[in-house]
Amino acid sequence: MDDLLSQVEPMIPALRRYARGLIHDAVAADDLVQDCLERVISHWHRRRNDDARTWVFAILHNLAVNRLRQASRRGEHVRIDDIGEGFIAHNPTQEDGLTKADVMAAVQRLPEEQRSVLLLVSVEDLSYAQVAEVLAIPIGTVMSRLSRGRERLRQILEDPASVARPGSHLRRVK
Repeated sequence: MDDLLSQVEPMIPALRRYARGLIHDAVAADDLVQDCLERVISHWHRRRNDDARTWVFAILHNLAVNRLRQASRRGEHVRIDDIGEGFIAHNPTQEDGLTKADVMAAVQRLPEEQRSVLLLVSVEDLSYAQVAEVLAIPIGTVMSRLSRGRERLRQILEDPASVARPGSHLRRVK
């Protein structure tokens, strides 16, 4: 035990400096040195060479590497008081898929001429002139089809019974 104390105790300031250089946090570095010293004491009988300094610094280095890897996997530690409500709570997204399915079903129920104009303007972000050119129709026709298509889509979406999702109907079994 005297051999352990005489060799390891003078290394503690150097171990702390090295740990602080690796971790960049004084408290975490002191914890790392503490863990290193615990491991050195419990495994002192296992050291293979007479150079205890190299062995102790290797233990410290390996512990630091393991901590850095663990921290990168876990992410940054943040106190609960320091985070905002938006970080913890998220808006539910379960209905997003249902809404999308309802809108797509409603779009499919539109007449082809209204659906194509609506998709080209709303989804593909083409101008009225570009849509007129693509469909080979006058700009006025594009505007009227778009207006009628949007109105029809609104009507379909306002009446939940009119939008049927695949597999959403029930059948009666006798």
